[in-house]
Amino acid sequence: MKINILLALIFLSFITYANIDYLHGIVGMTLRDGGIGCVCHNIDPTPGVNVWIEGPDSVIINQTTQFKLLMTGGPSVKGGFNVASYLGELNSIDTLVSLSFGELTHSSPNPFVNDTVVWNFSYTAPDSLTIDTLYSVGNSVNGNGNPSQDQWNFGQNFVIHIIDNPVNVKTENLYPEDFVLYQNYPNPFNPSTKIGFRIADFGFVSLKVYDILGNEIAVLVNEELASGEYEVEFNVAQVSRPEVTSGVYFYKLETGSFVKTKKMILLR
Repeated sequence: MKINILLALIFLSFITYANIDYLHGIVGMTLRDGGIGCVCHNIDPTPGVNVWIEGPDSVIINQTTQFKLLMTGGPSVKGGFNVASYLGELNSIDTLVSLSFGELTHSSPNPFVNDTVVWNFSYTAPDSLTIDTLYSVGNSVNGNGNPSQDQWNFGQNFVIHIIDNPVNVKTENLYPEDFVLYQNYPNPFNPSTKIGFRIADFGFVSLKVYDILGNEIAVLVNEELASGEYEVEFNVAQVSRPEVTSGVYFYKLETGSFVKTKKMILLR
């Protein structure tokens, strides 16, 4: 009996602690440092909760740029979040976002509007040419004070290229050390998204989009290119095939012996 009472007290303390953290935000929950997510609300992430970051995937050295964190799914009444940067500096730009220990979280729960909740924040790039990453986690709650019924999920890591000139122009004099296929932005997307890649040597480059069954949907690049950074757009509105609907798609980069495939999500 004493053990059961003790366990009940521990559980109530846990719920109270979770509620406090939810109301005032919490940091250290992202994957940047192997974070465990919003376990104070629920032990496991929910795949039906979609969390993603929107903003430029290239930022000039020391430049400050605005980004958005968005979330759909779950109870969809109110939401909380945590965003961390590996190298850059994060800051709040509205009253719904606060800065704590260099990371961003909600200052109070933000209500969903049209099935989506949005937070705005700013990112200041570091002072050297590099690649940075933003890490995120979002928590969708029902607002009834019972965190065990809430749902959360990690957002897909958002890669930012720190540059000294715009990347939407082909950089012919750039000599990268390796081949890279970047994550598309935005993701999930509708109807268009941008895909960036880096090639180290002159050669024939192929970049194609496939559906989950392996059917070819679009050919984005099919030509010889010089070494450098490139960025192309994939727009489903320009694809004539009627089976291009909401779901998971893959894009594959092939050049020489380098082959890389990444996943993207279309929400229509």
